[in-house]
Amino acid sequence: MKLKAYILLFLILTGFAGYSQEDAVEFNASVSKSKLGVNERLRIDFAMNKDGDNFTPPNFEGFRVLMGPNQSISNQWANGKRSYSKTYSYILTPLEKGNFTIKQATVEIGGETYKTLPLNIEVTAAVDNPNAPKSPEDIAAEKLHLVAEVSDSKPYMNEAVSVEYKLYVSPDVNLYDYIPIDNPKYNNFWSQNIEIKRLRAENAIYEGKQYRVVVLKKVVLYPQKSGKLEIEPLTLEVKVEVPTNRRDIFGGRVFQQANQRVTAGKKVIDVKALPEKGKPADFTGAVGNFQFDVLLSKSDLKANESLTARMVVSGSGNLKLFDLPKLTLPSALEVYEPEFEEQVSTYITGMRGKVTESYTIVPQYKGKYPVASVSFSYFDPKEEKYKSISSAQALINVYEGPSSGTTVANTNDVNTKQPVVADKSQFRFLKLDANLSSKVKGGFFNTSLYYVLLLGPLLLIPIAIGVGKKRKAIAMDVEGNRVRKANKLARKYLSEARKNLGSQESFYESLERALHNYLKAKLKITTTELSKDRIRELLSGRSVKLEETEAFIGILNSCELARYTPSTVTEMENDYEKAAGVISRIDKQIV
Repeated sequence: MKLKAYILLFLILTGFAGYSQEDAVEFNASVSKSKLGVNERLRIDFAMNKDGDNFTPPNFEGFRVLMGPNQSISNQWANGKRSYSKTYSYILTPLEKGNFTIKQATVEIGGETYKTLPLNIEVTAAVDNPNAPKSPEDIAAEKLHLVAEVSDSKPYMNEAVSVEYKLYVSPDVNLYDYIPIDNPKYNNFWSQNIEIKRLRAENAIYEGKQYRVVVLKKVVLYPQKSGKLEIEPLTLEVKVEVPTNRRDIFGGRVFQQANQRVTAGKKVIDVKALPEKGKPADFTGAVGNFQFDVLLSKSDLKANESLTARMVVSGSGNLKLFDLPKLTLPSALEVYEPEFEEQVSTYITGMRGKVTESYTIVPQYKGKYPVASVSFSYFDPKEEKYKSISSAQALINVYEGPSSGTTVANTNDVNTKQPVVADKSQFRFLKLDANLSSKVKGGFFNTSLYYVLLLGPLLLIPIAIGVGKKRKAIAMDVEGNRVRKANKLARKYLSEARKNLGSQESFYESLERALHNYLKAKLKITTTELSKDRIRELLSGRSVKLEETEAFIGILNSCELARYTPSTVTEMENDYEKAAGVISRIDKQIV
């Protein structure tokens, strides 16, 4: 009885566990094509991953139903997991040309009502051969879209505008590689590319359909003139695998390769000129949100000592595209040309950081010297008005030194230089009497140090001979050297992945990057050449065995799969060992 009770309890617990791991409900609509001729047919499928009741189709406004609904059910078990699919299919024909929207269908699953997303369909003039199957290029053209997203289409001159180039890829298309064909030049803009360290695919909705989207390029622009400015299009050559209507012997969909050229299209930005009303006389083109100050390293010093006056502008805006105001000082102060320094970073929202001009000042005479207030003006595009910031007045107190014989406290004439008075105290750091003395106590001959230095080189001769023989033996061991070199190279590239064991996303990112970096360094190729077909071709040409090549590709596939499925620490350690082993073996075979 106890055994039966334990079995019953086990079945109940596993049943609850299986129920808790069930997939979320999905109810989607898909069409065979989103653009068709008025004499063509359209297939639409409404698919759900759970059995539902009370399915209600849309009214198919603008179309006539030729066939349907046809119902199909798929029920499969794989690795102990059930996969269920139920689909309602219709065959439609358009009634006229134009743009139409197939509205939402509804179904009840588990007591709740689910709806599909609306679908947009474009109906064109009649085509010559409506029954001709689509070519892979036609399918790719429908399932790939390159879009340039502009943050602000009406900015002010010198205000930051970001452009993101996004590639939308249909979920049933496999993206292999892309090559830029025509890069925009951004005439009349100051531009800065934002580095994308790793491409990431995310789910998104585009024109009412599910897509995977990848951000390929980010750039920040600062328009340098007003009016309507054009952003040239980005054009890419994209290599994909698209599904066909054919099936293999196991019932799986057959894919076919296609090369498709996509372009983002031109974008027009209407740049507003900075207003003339209220523009300060000292405005030099700064646009953004800034802070400003003038800082002295010290205010009390002696004559011929130096101090530094730093003029600092910090904040966010076009920090590299304007001039700083000039510092006005009394003529009795020796002022050197300012040193310019910038600590500016460019983000997708624009530039942030600070720019500095440092003046080195050397007073020649005793006295008190005023540092006049300095004004800095900029235009705030958010509040659409000019703003001015003035630094506080300061006083340089030279409390010791020769007197100039004139009052300098109130003069601000920077064009007149006072003569420099020679003072013996200026050169007091020069020592004229050397007064040298010997530091050696007693003799050196016949001391212990003398004999150590004399006989030490003789004792090193047998050690050097032994080391030489050892190095020669290692050099003669060709196979051992290849093994040691290969293992060292594997550890070098996989060290970062080893540190990230336990963090799934970081580990597999590091592992994939290590594999790519190894190939780039070993084969002297670029990132754009790292498609799986290209890797097979390159390794085969360098005399690497086929099984090692496929093992390398298999680890790359594991890295891609791990982004969507959970992995344990044991699985990550196994993948790490596999990667280290395959790199070591490939390095010993590669020619």
